Formats: sequence, C-alpha cells, structure tokens
Amino acid sequence: MTLLVIYFILVISVTRIYVVRHCETDANANKIFQGHTDNDVNELGAKQLEALSKRFKNVELDKVLTSPLTRTQRTAKAIVGDKNIPLVICDGLIELNGGVYEGKTYEEIGTEYPQFRVIWQSEPWRFAPEKGESMVHAYHRIWETVLQLARDNKGETLALATHGGVLRCLLCKLMKDDIKKLPEIPFGLNTAVSLIEFDDSMTPSIIYYNDASHLPVSLKNKNAKVPLK
Repeated sequence: MTLLVIYFILVISVTRIYVVRHCETDANANKIFQGHTDNDVNELGAKQLEALSKRFKNVELDKVLTSPLTRTQRTAKAIVGDKNIPLVICDGLIELNGGVYEGKTYEEIGTEYPQFRVIWQSEPWRFAPEKGESMVHAYHRIWETVLQLARDNKGETLALATHGGVLRCLLCKLMKDDIKKLPEIPFGLNTAVSLIEFDDSMTPSIIYYNDASHLPVSLKNKNAKVPLK
C-alpha cells in the first residue's frame, strides 16, 4: 500500500462534529433559568441565526442533529440552510432539567434557594435541583450521547444544535476529564461553535471551542455567563 493510499484512509476516517449553542431567547436576555422550558428565539436570536447560516453555507455536512426544544431546532435549521441533508431530533442533546428553578431569574433563585449561589458558581457538580436532573447525570449523559453519535457516524461530519450547559459539560469532559473542573470552563455566546474531531479509535481532539467570530459585535449577547451578585 502506497503512502498516498494510507494517507487517504486516515483522512476519511476522521469524524468531525460541530457543536453549536442555540441562538438567544428572551430568557437568555433576562437571565432566566431555561432548562427544559421550551422558549422560542427572540429578535436578536433570529439575526444571530442569519449569521450562523452564512457561516455554515459552504461547510459540507452529512447530518445535523438537534435537541428537541424549539430554540435548538431553529438553530439546526439555520445550520442546514439549503443543504439536502437529514435533520434529526436527538433527546440526549437536551439541556439540563432545572426542575424547581426553571422560569425564575438567577437572582430570584439565589434569594429563594441561598445554597444555589455557592453551588452554581463554585461547586456546580453538586447541582441537583428538585424535580430536575443532577449535573453529574447530565455530564455523563452528554458525553455518552456525543461519543455514540461519533461511533454511529464514523468518518462523517455532523453538526449538533444544543445548549450552553450541554456544551460546558462536554468541554469539561474533553479538556479536564473531571467534573469538579467545571467552574474553569466558560459559557460560550449564543450560536458559538466548537469543533471536535474523533480519530479512528474514537479518541477526541478539540480543534476550537466557543468561537463566535461569525457574529458582529451588535449581535453578541451580554449574558453568556450569568453572574450572581
């Protein structure tokens, strides 16, 4: 086998996965915990999708997968654009379920549940809301979902439309392999793009992360990371 043929085999065996945070909603703008709450996109979010669609216009994709929520489905459709490729709902890409916290501002949650301030900012691995999903469960659920997608679509290029919490857990797993390092991982802007590649043995590499270079300053939301005061 010639070196050229060997090189060609190696190239086609790479699995590329773009992971995209959804566009802005009013809940993002107003610092409200969304979780599984199915909010639609706002005016700024719609403009962000136009910029995102242009970014992916000439990117060859085999498939786009999305969380089942409206904000991610609309983001996925912008990624697909006019490409004739499948758009698939993937429940494993859904955001963490915030349980009793959902629909409240972060300030309201911090007042009503004082322990939330410390947990969310300094010890997020302890996050386990009543009637919701624990951060530990989500951390493993998200990684298992993405790894299985890579295995099932070996050698292809995918795009995943998902959520800020999902992406943060995924980046923590890839960069630190320790959920207790989660506070070191930044939240990306809405529609920020990360690119992960898996080699033939399913070993992942981060090519870049939280890149929002497709957004002009006027379309960059201000609440990518929610401070609690």
